[in-house]
Amino acid sequence: MIQALKNILGIGPKVNIGELIANGALIMDVRTKGEYAGGHVKNSVNFPLDQLLSNTAKIKSKDQVIVTCCASGMRSSSAKSILKNQGYTNVHNGGAWQNLQQYKK
Repeated sequence: MIQALKNILGIGPKVNIGELIANGALIMDVRTKGEYAGGHVKNSVNFPLDQLLSNTAKIKSKDQVIVTCCASGMRSSSAKSILKNQGYTNVHNGGAWQNLQQYKK
């Protein structure tokens, strides 16, 4: 019961985003196409938040590890929620895309 409550509230061990990326996680940038064109993480995909649902068919499987990112972490948090509600099981909010640059050299 306590674990179920922790899962609902998102309380638990922190995920190592760098490790997820090193192991091949899909980096999904949910900024606009213009923002993405201005700079992005190497090998990331751009699915703007307002077009996210129409792009989910391009994701290999609902179990694929996905790290969402945007400019500040707000839209990527929304994208994580949207994907989770669509049945994607391994989605993580990476926050600002610039913070993920350190993992993709």
